[in-house]
Amino acid sequence: MLKGKKILIGLCGSIAAYKTAFLIRTLVKQEAEVRVIMTASATEFITPLTLSTLSKNPVLQEFKKERGEWNNHVELGLWADLMLIAPTSANTIAKLANGLCDNLLCAVYLSAKCPVFFAPAMDLDMWKHPATQSNIQTLKSYGDQIIPVEKGELASGLEGEGRMAEPENIVAFLENHLTAKKKSKTALSGKNVLITAGPTQEAIDPVRYISNHSSGKMGLALAQALQKKGAEVHLIIGPHNLEIPEGIKVYPVTSTIEMLEQANALFEKCTIGIFAAAVSDYRPANVSSEKIKKSDKNLQIELTKNPDILKQMGKKKKAGQILVGFALETNNAESNALKKLKEKNLDFIVLNSLSEKGAGFAFDTNKISIFSKNGSKEDFPLKSKDEVANDIISAILKLI
Repeated sequence: MLKGKKILIGLCGSIAAYKTAFLIRTLVKQEAEVRVIMTASATEFITPLTLSTLSKNPVLQEFKKERGEWNNHVELGLWADLMLIAPTSANTIAKLANGLCDNLLCAVYLSAKCPVFFAPAMDLDMWKHPATQSNIQTLKSYGDQIIPVEKGELASGLEGEGRMAEPENIVAFLENHLTAKKKSKTALSGKNVLITAGPTQEAIDPVRYISNHSSGKMGLALAQALQKKGAEVHLIIGPHNLEIPEGIKVYPVTSTIEMLEQANALFEKCTIGIFAAAVSDYRPANVSSEKIKKSDKNLQIELTKNPDILKQMGKKKKAGQILVGFALETNNAESNALKKLKEKNLDFIVLNSLSEKGAGFAFDTNKISIFSKNGSKEDFPLKSKDEVANDIISAILKLI
């Protein structure tokens, strides 16, 4: 599974650094290509010569090389198929969670385009401290993966959590990640996926409209993640300011009626329908052909109900199609989500949180719960929308 993979390993100052020698040896035996970056404090625990010998590559420590050249952190970040920082100290976790960049390892992390894995190593009290746990959650929200610490005797003499995972467990974690990634790509390859995203705008007159605060970021994160897994993605999106990658088929719309027309045209051929758009429930009954002038009197606008796009798709849904809806509630959230799940013939519904800081419209993070028609419920912590997209896709893969 790891044969031919380009693996970039970072080491921080920790007594657990001795384990990394065994880890590198195992990866090289599996024919992975390994390169190593060390912080200055890491060299106090294990020598660069040891790791260079085992990895069969020079060990990088500083930006500057001996002859005045520099170690290009951008190239290193692009080179790797995956990056693993093992051991990861509490200090480095804090730095990376907050975007600090005072050494080569931090710079490469900030440039990395590949999945990043952390194998923390520290004493029990440091691991349990709220600051460390908060920083861990921040890294997870970026989409990084934390390899669970293990329990046992620590360098301080304490017993408990904080030991870096054993090399064989780290390798197994990486292999499981690659296996799951391969399976999801195989399962979704060629699947026709329809996604709605963003807000709709309902015209009042030529210059004014009714809308909401949706940015379309969640729908786009889903579209990008599904495209990477080999799906054929059709994205119906309302007004937005997002950059959409090539390869995703885009259908721009403005109003709910326009979104419904596109959904009707595309839904029959889709295998998976994900309706993440924040659709306007109402529109003005009469749209003025000219700008409404301000006067001393109050203005009353009569609203008429828009069609329920998701409910109509639920009625059209055929055997073998998977239909996913979204709910954003401010009160009675769970009961309202379950009502929508049943009434709209969904396979599962994603409930967004507005009460959680960093979740909801316009943010790059989100906090969700997934309710399935089989009665199950799964709650997720605050994560990046890219990571949330993968959680939703995992739920779809279970159905497939």
